[in-house]
Amino acid sequence: MSIATAAAPGNVTGSVTGKAEAIRVENLHKSFGPHEVLKGVSISAKEGDVVTLIGGSGSGKSTLLRCVNFLETPSSGRILIGGEEVRCRGDGTPSDRRQIERIRQSLGMVFQQFNLWTHKTVLENLIEVPVHVLKKPKDEAVATARKLLDRVGLAAKENAYPAFLSGGQQQRAAIARALCMEPRAMLFDEPTSALDPELVGEVLAVIRSLADEGRTMLLVTHEMKFAREVSDHIVYLYNGLIEEEGPPDQLFGAPQSARLKQFLKSVS
Repeated sequence: MSIATAAAPGNVTGSVTGKAEAIRVENLHKSFGPHEVLKGVSISAKEGDVVTLIGGSGSGKSTLLRCVNFLETPSSGRILIGGEEVRCRGDGTPSDRRQIERIRQSLGMVFQQFNLWTHKTVLENLIEVPVHVLKKPKDEAVATARKLLDRVGLAAKENAYPAFLSGGQQQRAAIARALCMEPRAMLFDEPTSALDPELVGEVLAVIRSLADEGRTMLLVTHEMKFAREVSDHIVYLYNGLIEEEGPPDQLFGAPQSARLKQFLKSVS
């Protein structure tokens, strides 16, 4: 990746509707050894947009999401969060560790697996980072956590340990934990893939409520009906490249790519 200078907040380009750009990825490449997973992908999301990545296994969806949060180091390309470009060395690694830590704090990540600390209660899981990383007063962090647990329907579970929660409850707790960081955007990597079918709906309902309130989101999912209903923009990835993208009604109602047509047929 090229070394870049952070853009001033005032230089963020808004859309015709006046919305600022929350996330921009330009010509992103990512290789694992000789295997190139991403081959030059560019996406963007305005503030309040829900951009959903779809595609088959191995298409690069999750890798793209992990690169945005620098859980994976891009091989080349540019990543800007809120108009600020992540400064990188020639090998793609961040050159300013403090910058990357600050930017990561502005991105709430929800994984396929719930990644809750099993030795801590639900409430303790939610306040751990705000108190010990963000240095918020504990009383303030607890009050925020309780509001968010109520928001995701887990107010009665604050003293429970993850082992005593269903998969759906654990994932809702993980969403509340990410929200405790007051993130600029939420990144969801197949948030329902590890759930039993009867539990999927409760997690999707929480994500839908976040979309309804105008949360910026990048979402990787196999739930096509949900993607069509909740997204502002759909990106179909195939073999590390964008095969087709556009508004949900266009991609689902009148797909142009033969590969996309076949993919939608296979998941319907």
